[in-house]
Amino acid sequence: MIRLIACDIDGTLLRGTQREISPAVFREVVRLGKQGVRFCPASGRQYHSLRGLFAPIASRLYYVCENGAVVFGPGDPGPILAKETMEREQALELCREILDMDGCEVLISGAGISYLCPKEGDIVDHVRYFVGNRTALVDRPEEITEDIVKVSAYCRRGAAEAEPVLAPRWRRIWRVAVAGEKWLDFTAADKGKGVRALCRALGIGPEQVLAVGDNYNDVPMLELAGEPWIMEGADPELLRRFPRHCARVEGVLEQIGQRMES
Repeated sequence: MIRLIACDIDGTLLRGTQREISPAVFREVVRLGKQGVRFCPASGRQYHSLRGLFAPIASRLYYVCENGAVVFGPGDPGPILAKETMEREQALELCREILDMDGCEVLISGAGISYLCPKEGDIVDHVRYFVGNRTALVDRPEEITEDIVKVSAYCRRGAAEAEPVLAPRWRRIWRVAVAGEKWLDFTAADKGKGVRALCRALGIGPEQVLAVGDNYNDVPMLELAGEPWIMEGADPELLRRFPRHCARVEGVLEQIGQRMES
């Protein structure tokens, strides 16, 4: 029986140019909650950004943030249930390497703050207003004093161009994931680890998890879940790997609600 639904955001709940979650999702999440099914956004996004997207029901949810590096429980704000940090000196070295690349910006994530060392101003507006993160500006990565949970490269010419340059070395140390057309994420965790940590906190097994995603950074979560779903527009390789396909997350939530009622 499904007890937890873990759902990706960008490309899954937010499709194309969408910037707001459908009210139908909120209705289904509330209905499922009454049946004992918890809902968890699982995203590369920051906690503050996710809470903004789910504002009408934000305090009821669990959150797997920063590609699995930080897990929050419900509340206003909720408690941190799990956190996996990056080794500091190696993370700072990666930050400097990203900053040295033409056309790339670095975003450095703490548990609740996104730190930027902007080379061009557009990255600040993009992260602060489009992504919706709580941000702080620093002159150098070394000025950050809190634990680093994720380092991201924002690549104006596309993540596909930066991945062959950055990934081969750092993949030996951390999880490297393309997290969108222009984003390349580096973490000590992944969404699978984050969801597994949440399962431990809730006292449930991975077989009781339904997960929905659309991209390669969702694979660890999808492989962990007892019932994985992939969006119809995903890469053909992912469609072959995961046989349950959906066009809308709302449809999956409705199915689970009907299954619980039967």
